Amino acid sequence: MLRTPVALLIFNRPDTTATVFAAIAKARPATLLVVADGPRDSRPGEESLCAAARAIIDRVDWPCEVLTNFSDHNLGCRRRVSSGIDWVFSLVEEAIFLEDDCLPDPTFFPFCEEMLERYRTDSRVMHIGGTNFQGASRVSEESYYFSRHVHVWGWASWRRAWRHYDVDMRAWKWARATGRVADILSTPMERRAFTSLFDRVARGQIDTWDTQWTLACRANHALSIVPSRNLISNIGFRGDATHTSDSGHPVATMPTFPLALPLTHPPYVLANSAADERTTSVFRPSPYWRARSFLFRLLHAARRDRSAAPRSAAEPRTATTRGGGLSRVAASPADSD
Repeated sequence: MLRTPVALLIFNRPDTTATVFAAIAKARPATLLVVADGPRDSRPGEESLCAAARAIIDRVDWPCEVLTNFSDHNLGCRRRVSSGIDWVFSLVEEAIFLEDDCLPDPTFFPFCEEMLERYRTDSRVMHIGGTNFQGASRVSEESYYFSRHVHVWGWASWRRAWRHYDVDMRAWKWARATGRVADILSTPMERRAFTSLFDRVARGQIDTWDTQWTLACRANHALSIVPSRNLISNIGFRGDATHTSDSGHPVATMPTFPLALPLTHPPYVLANSAADERTTSVFRPSPYWRARSFLFRLLHAARRDRSAAPRSAAEPRTATTRGGGLSRVAASPADSD
C-alpha cells in the first residue's frame, strides 16, 4: 500500500478518469484526495459527464480515506486547479498529483514516494516530475536528474514548496518591469521559448495554473527532479481537452518506461544543463508544428468563444469517505479558495 497521499484532479472526461483511477487503484494509496471542477452552463450534457467522472471515485475498494473537493459551478483551469492544490496542502504535508489524462507507469508511485522522503527538507528542490520529454534515450546513468524545467503531467511536491505559489505571477511582472527576466529565464533559448507564454498567462490570456508554478520554482532558484525515463503518458490529446487538443502533437500519448528499483541517485544536487537544453528544444518545435499548433489554438479558441458564459464564484464542496468497507462520513461545506 502507498503511504503518500495521492491527489486526482478531474473534470468532464469519465473515460480517461477511469483509466487513470485504475492505475491509482493498483498502487492502493491510503489517502486519495479528489478535486473536481463543475460543469459549464454553456455546454449541454456536461453536467452528466462531470457526474460520471465523479462517480468513478466510488470504485475505491481498498482501505482508503477518500477526501473530495467538488465545485458545483465551473471555475476554470486557473482557479479550480490552483485552489484545489491549496486545499490538498491545507490537509497534508506532501502529495502525489495526477490529472485525469495523465496515465502513470506503476514505478511512478514508488519513485515519487522515495523522492518526497529523500528531499523532504532540502529547500533546493521544490518539484518532482514524472515526465521526461526526451523519448526512449536515457538521459542519466542514475534513476533521475535535476532540472530547471517543471513538468506537471504527474508530479509531487511538499507544502513547504507550494507556499511560494502565486497565481497572479507578481514575480514575473516585477521581472518585466525591472529588466530582470534573465534572472528567471537564464538562457537565450529559454527566453525565446517561454517569455511570450509567461506574458500571456500573466495578462490572463491563457486560463492555466501550471505556468505560475514554473515561475515559483524559477523565482526561488529551485530545482525539479526528472526521471531518467518517461513515466507518464498523456492520454488526453483530443478535441475535448482544455489545452491539449491536437491529437497529432509529438508529445501526445508518449510511451512510458519503468524505472529499475532500487533507485540510484546523482552524486550532487546540480541541474543537468545539457538535458535541459534538449528539453527546451522540444518546446521550440519545427515551423510546421508551430504553424499547426497555432491553427489548432485558433480553432479551439473560436469554439470556446462561441460557448463562453460567466462563471459562478460559488465555493467547492468538500466531503470525506472511507473505502474498503469502512464507514462513510456525510459531506460538509468548507472553504477551499
